[in-house]
Parts: sequence; structure tokens; C-alpha cells
Amino acid sequence: MGHKIAVVARFRAMKGMDRELKELLLALVEPSRSDEGCINYTLHQAVNDPALFMFYEIWQSKEHLDRHSATPHVQQFRSKVKDLLAEPSEPTLLEMISG
Repeated sequence: MGHKIAVVARFRAMKGMDRELKELLLALVEPSRSDEGCINYTLHQAVNDPALFMFYEIWQSKEHLDRHSATPHVQQFRSKVKDLLAEPSEPTLLEMISG
């Protein structure tokens, strides 16, 4: 397996949809934390912008992240989230270079 991978994934809710998006994002936390290779999986909401959410994730490897992305809970999330987003989500993958 390769280096640990961090992910920062940003989600912006459409106007008036922040509560629905928050519920959908929160529902992803527990099953994702149970996925093999998950080290950290936390959801954050911007203090000054309730429509903006970010996941911060750490995975044992890119392979573990890829397996997580293919799980039923992530696929189901992706099918539902599109109708709630003001803009496409753009996850950033980061290779951990320090411990």
C-alpha cells in the first residue's frame, strides 16, 4: 500500500437547502468511519456561512480511499446530493508527507 491520503471535500448547499445537505452529509459519517483504512472522517460547517460544509478525511492509502468511494453508502449519497448542491463538489486529495 502507498502513502496515507488526506481528502478535503467541499460542499455548498443551494439556497435554503443547508439543513437537508447537512443531514445527508452527517448520515455518511458513521458508515464511512467503519470503512477499512479510515483513520479520520470529520464533517465541518463554516461558522460564517451555514451553506458551506467540508469533510476532512485521512485514509491509510489511495487504495482504501478508492474502495470507500465504491461503497453502497457513498454511491447512494452521490445519487442524492446532486439536487442539493449550488456548485459541483471538488474533493482535493493530499499525500501526507509528514507524520
